[in-house]
Amino acid sequence: MSTDPTSSFYTDNATLYAARDRNLPRKRLDAFLDTLPAGASILELGCGAGQDAAYMLSRGFDVAPTDGSAELAREAEKRIGRPVRIMRFETLDSVSAFDGIWAEASLLHVPRSTLPDVFRRILQALKTGGIFHASFKAGEAEGQDKFGRYYNYPSATWLEERLSTAGWRIVAMTEADGGGFDGEPTRWLYVTARK
Repeated sequence: MSTDPTSSFYTDNATLYAARDRNLPRKRLDAFLDTLPAGASILELGCGAGQDAAYMLSRGFDVAPTDGSAELAREAEKRIGRPVRIMRFETLDSVSAFDGIWAEASLLHVPRSTLPDVFRRILQALKTGGIFHASFKAGEAEGQDKFGRYYNYPSATWLEERLSTAGWRIVAMTEADGGGFDGEPTRWLYVTARK
């Protein structure tokens, strides 16, 4: 059993988390997919229960779903009918392999000290001109939610600086109010960057 509260949460609550009522981020997904050629290869980092992967597959894209939780990966496999690779972000070692990388509400769990290396790994995994999408809960300092899950809670300025330093060209960064599994009001940052 993991001693990391974030990992333990997803291990212990995978079935409940997968079955939750979640609105598909269709507008963001469509905007991301519309930048890619038909049938493009997409790496999904942190696929959770597989809803986003299922949508991308339904649109004809070649999706490689991953998740750090074996239990959530099994839940996603039930939904999408294909294997989900169990992988931590820090172990991504692909080189120029993907046209797009989708990381909706997943990289927000990466420790701030590790995030620059993860951004570098994602950049390396994309083909030249590839597109990267990620979302984060906005804030000023890292912390935990009421379930004990770790969040890096970046500000837009902090996030843009880390991405720029890693070599990314920022295409767009937007903010919006929303929520999450914890039921708390949340300010979200949405990033789309190009290699």
